[in-house]
Amino acid sequence: MYPEELTKPMKLELESAGFNSLYNTAEVDEALKKEGTTLVVINSVCGCAAGSMRPGVIKSLENDKLPSNLTTVFAGVDTEAVDQARKYTLPYPPSSPSIALFKDGSLVHFIERHHIEGRTPDMIAENLKMAYGEFC
Repeated sequence: MYPEELTKPMKLELESAGFNSLYNTAEVDEALKKEGTTLVVINSVCGCAAGSMRPGVIKSLENDKLPSNLTTVFAGVDTEAVDQARKYTLPYPPSSPSIALFKDGSLVHFIERHHIEGRTPDMIAENLKMAYGEFC
């Protein structure tokens, strides 16, 4: 577990952009039962989350089509919620950071850590915008 003083600014970065933090199994299940599209960002303390993933996800929200629900869980902090979210992202292996788009509870688009590392925020935003255009 990471200390809250370390992770709080990283959580707030997404929460300030409109993301709801999920903390337990029930909250993840409830979020993914909703009709429409739900974006689940598995946040992380790593450099690629700070330098590419979070800025890219936030930039992706500058788009006409958007997910109905914006949610986030934090790896190494919200263990129960992350474990539950990862059940929904199977058959992909655990990956943090990562970004999952669900439509009516089914996984339709997934960006793993190795697709985040070495990518710019603009590249991640464009990838997500294409998914929003197709599924939202």
